[in-house]
Amino acid sequence: MLYRMAQVSPTAEGFRAAFRRPLFTFAEISWRWVVGATATALLLFGFFEFLNTLPVTSGEMLFLKSRQPFLISQAIAHILRAGFFRGFLSLLLAMLLLSLLWIVAASLGRIAVVRAVLDYVRNQIESKALAAGIATVNPETASSESPLPTLFRLNFLRVTLFMATVIAFWGASIISGFVSSSTDPEPGLMFLIFLPLAAAIALVSFCLNWLVSLAALFAVRDGVEAIEAINAAVWLCRERTGALFAVSTWTGVAHLVAFVSAATVVALPLGLAAVLPWRLVLLAVILLTVLYFAVADWIYTARLAGYAFIMETPEALWVPPPPPIPPQPAPTVTGTIDKDELILSDLPILAPQP
Repeated sequence: MLYRMAQVSPTAEGFRAAFRRPLFTFAEISWRWVVGATATALLLFGFFEFLNTLPVTSGEMLFLKSRQPFLISQAIAHILRAGFFRGFLSLLLAMLLLSLLWIVAASLGRIAVVRAVLDYVRNQIESKALAAGIATVNPETASSESPLPTLFRLNFLRVTLFMATVIAFWGASIISGFVSSSTDPEPGLMFLIFLPLAAAIALVSFCLNWLVSLAALFAVRDGVEAIEAINAAVWLCRERTGALFAVSTWTGVAHLVAFVSAATVVALPLGLAAVLPWRLVLLAVILLTVLYFAVADWIYTARLAGYAFIMETPEALWVPPPPPIPPQPAPTVTGTIDKDELILSDLPILAPQP
């Protein structure tokens, strides 16, 4: 009984949940695409409004109409230099507002998706346990505490981590620039120093962001504080390292395959841009990009369901069963029997004569 349950794959269960319950993916897409569409519209609108505020003199207009790349670049640089500080402050304010919008939307969306996924996973675990003959499976019930404040803190921590990563990349570029100067340029050495620093920063940032995103599941399920949710995520990483690594690896491979396939398909209309109308090419690229984002969100939902399955599976079901004891053959009597023995003779024993 225990052996059959121990062989259930969290990765397969995650993909099965995403396939059987498309509403999970739809809920994930809803809040992600709302934030993405709002950010795209805001940045495009702000960019065109910023261009409308830039003053253009007659001399700069003359350079722009000269069709000389050098003169055009000088005119554009001079135009942007006048409003650079104002544009930078506007962009910084827009990024702060979009970060606040993402924190709120991600917190609300994570509550809705994780609670639905946990209900589905608990039902699946209970049905599989009963089918295996294990009658007592008591899944944990959701906490009555609202996880919204904790998710606000965790998502704010992720935004802070992103900003720290950007600053760390900037610092790595400054450090690597110390080996090169205007009198003695060393671009190759500068790149060799920057590359390992950037790789280490990216790896640390990815691991921390992944850990905080995993802690959000415990925040929704248990209603604990941010520190306790992170501690629970660390404990799960220590106890279920293999299962978490398998789910992350297979979903990562699926995401990579989807990205390579999308990039290959998008290259087809771009290659025909010289013979096809540009509107048709742009429409094809947008549709393929949207399809890729939908597949990526579906894979992310499968990974989320896999993590939930690892969290909700009871401890006893992860213990490998003892190997079965092979049946022992019945002992056989070997050797010969002496027929002349009186005790084994079938003749009656006569009483001795006086």
